[in-house]
Amino acid sequence: MKARQQDYLKKTVEHIDPRSFNAVSLVEAMGHTAFQARNLARAAHIYHQMLQDQGCTIILCLAGSLISAGLKKAIYELVANQMVDAIVSTGANIVDQDFFEGLGYRHYVGTPFVDDNELRDLHIDRIYDTYINEDELRACDHTVAQIADGLEPKPYSSQEFIQQMGKWLVEQGKGADSIVRICYEKAVPIFVPAFSDCSAGFGLVCHQWKRASGGKVSIDSAKDFLDLTRIKVNSKDTGLLMIGGGVPKNFAQDIVVAAEILGYEAPMHKYAIQITVADERDGALSGSTLKEASSWGKVSQSLEQMVFAEATLAFPLLASYAYHQGAWKQRKAQRWSDQLEQVSVPR
Repeated sequence: MKARQQDYLKKTVEHIDPRSFNAVSLVEAMGHTAFQARNLARAAHIYHQMLQDQGCTIILCLAGSLISAGLKKAIYELVANQMVDAIVSTGANIVDQDFFEGLGYRHYVGTPFVDDNELRDLHIDRIYDTYINEDELRACDHTVAQIADGLEPKPYSSQEFIQQMGKWLVEQGKGADSIVRICYEKAVPIFVPAFSDCSAGFGLVCHQWKRASGGKVSIDSAKDFLDLTRIKVNSKDTGLLMIGGGVPKNFAQDIVVAAEILGYEAPMHKYAIQITVADERDGALSGSTLKEASSWGKVSQSLEQMVFAEATLAFPLLASYAYHQGAWKQRKAQRWSDQLEQVSVPR
């Protein structure tokens, strides 16, 4: 019998809610063990300190396939409970995965032990052991194009365009549990430095193709860099919570150097945590240690912690620990998206 799409797309990925379990006692116990368990406990303590520090702007960096893997709710709750002030992410997490689910589509439980040629014939894309409907992903591409078609033709930063995506979800009554939507509502800016490297890129290609001879929307990545640098310069201190590495990690770290190039003595990131499985020995950025970043003048060494663990294992525990410790209850939402047009680089 010939396989059908519905034979594969049956069981949906369910997102872990960090509020539903209290990891405090487990994480504290891990602090008395060794290896990555102890490192995770120290990272949790550092994140708790970030949340207690009223002068600290917390920047969450997202790389890898996190939303498709069931971590959307953990990220959503950090935003909803003012535990994050800005996000730097890959496009896949924000557009192909979160905005995609905001449209009403889902990711499905799969397996790597499958005939990928058959999946291709059935319009099913595979992310290790999860599946996504390619036809629905194309609908996401075209929704991005539709949003671009409705905007004034001019350059936008990715942060500005993603705000429009959040606004669109609100106006359409969609995506109540979407990170893009809650960030729009809470004025938490999302920066995607490589914005064309995702479903948004396909949508913008369609938009610009249709308007080859007229005005069109384009993406100004330099404005993203400037706006995130504005946040750095106008913050007393900053902390990084990095899931994975890649472009988001480097982009967020580089704002210290950008501030210096502009003539300001912005302090290095006071706090920094990275959860990664990347190896530092090949010299690549994703696995480079935060201690190494200190040599570049980006990260202070006093309150930094590398956790060499896979995100789906470590991040829910970190998020649950921070949520149940409750330091966020005394934090005020910074609403940087509301301020960016008014906030200048001070002289």
